[in-house]
Amino acid sequence: MKIAFIGIGVMGLPMAEHLLAAGHELNIYTRTREKAEPLIQQGAHWFEAIAPCVAGREAVITMVGFPRDVEEVYLGPGGILKNAAKGALVIDMTTTSPALWERIAGMAREKGLRPLDAPVSGGDVGARAGTLAIMVGGEAADFEAALPLFQKMGRNIVHEGPDGAGQHTKMANQIAIAGAVAGVAEAIRYGEATGLDLNKMLATISTGAAGSWQMSNNGPKMVARDHAPGFFIKHFVKDLRLAHQEGKDRNLKLPILKRVLKLYAAMEEDGKGELGTQAIIEAYRE
Repeated sequence: MKIAFIGIGVMGLPMAEHLLAAGHELNIYTRTREKAEPLIQQGAHWFEAIAPCVAGREAVITMVGFPRDVEEVYLGPGGILKNAAKGALVIDMTTTSPALWERIAGMAREKGLRPLDAPVSGGDVGARAGTLAIMVGGEAADFEAALPLFQKMGRNIVHEGPDGAGQHTKMANQIAIAGAVAGVAEAIRYGEATGLDLNKMLATISTGAAGSWQMSNNGPKMVARDHAPGFFIKHFVKDLRLAHQEGKDRNLKLPILKRVLKLYAAMEEDGKGELGTQAIIEAYRE
């Protein structure tokens, strides 16, 4: 297919590489050309603006940072909705506001486009391996049309329901992660305080009922004090705030989410937003 991919970051770069490797023709746009160099070397075409990047493409995929970025790339004067070809799939894989996406999706259909919200889980590890979980909202027929693309980037790919259902599923995912990553940090901090061999401890408890993706992937990083970002704290704070607001709108009690959001927000305010989410261990060490 002829694809435009907008947003070449920690996640977007390897996701776009999988599409290139599968033989798709790829246009790319990112604010900083240097980030796109690996893809340019592999045959992707870089554009200085969104409008020419998306023109004539059969599918447009976005993987940007924050809701304001999603709004800008879709609704801006030189954005996707005004410039994508009629009938094109427009697929946002950013984690963003469900309400914002529902509004964008409605406007996209009015212009003859086929919108899908398709946020992902699995971090940079899953993006590089092509094993992301992809949760998709939108029309079933559009999901089927986009499925071959999703299958190059992920493994567990589910059509969750109508517009926004992918984003709501991602909110549930982030709520679950909040408790899991904090639980791993607390277990490691307890192990440190009691003098355990931390790697041996993790190897033991990760095979039992306490085991989780967070423990297997971020636990060893916490022990090694490796805070390089697979997923930025600043982006997790954004996600947790979105989930917290969705919960408030529905009068839900989500105390673990609220507490973990407070820990991460304090770290971001302390200038640690560019660290990986595993750096939450430092909040316990302090």
